Amino acid sequence: MRVRKLTLAAMALAAGLSLTACQSDDGGTDQGAAPPAASTASSSNGGSGSADSDAAGSDSAGKSPNGTGGSGGTGASGGAGEDGEAAKCGTDELEITAIDATVGGDAEGTVAVDLKNGGGRDCSLAGYAGVDLKTNSGTVSAERTGDPAPRIVLKDGETVTFGITYPMNDSGGSGVRITGLVVTPPDETKSVTLDWPGGSSLPVTDGSGTPVRVGPLGSAGQGG
Repeated sequence: MRVRKLTLAAMALAAGLSLTACQSDDGGTDQGAAPPAASTASSSNGGSGSADSDAAGSDSAGKSPNGTGGSGGTGASGGAGEDGEAAKCGTDELEITAIDATVGGDAEGTVAVDLKNGGGRDCSLAGYAGVDLKTNSGTVSAERTGDPAPRIVLKDGETVTFGITYPMNDSGGSGVRITGLVVTPPDETKSVTLDWPGGSSLPVTDGSGTPVRVGPLGSAGQGG
């Protein structure tokens, strides 16, 4: 009987331990339910992060007008540049023509040279153009005369004129035959060759006679 009682006691103890273990397992399962709650919290935080991203996007969008304003400033600066001092006129922008401007009774012949701005923009000129007469005896370079003109701005389509004066051949001889006129705009190295519209020849001199002269811009008919 004693042995049976001990056996029953042992069985009761084992049953108690088994029940305790089951309760411990159930508690573990309850604790294991915490991660879904944590996951829910994480999802909530994720929503907040998305809102921050949207806010950042809004900030970027807010900066966009400033960026556009910067571009507008650059455009304004470009406009100011266009309103500034005009660049010099290049040879290729100028339409250069020459006509006989001699007035009857003058002791010297005169040729007027027009420089017309055809470049599509404002440009500037100052001083003297270079002038050379091509002859059958070589090139004759014109001497500058008069006071140089201040810098002028030629608007597109506008013209400025200067004069060339030269001695007329009244000797009755053939003289020095003029075959062409070479004009180089102020501050340029590229020249334009034109037909000479004035008297056909220059008198032959020993160098003591009246030279060929070129006046400043705006001096047509006043080269001497």
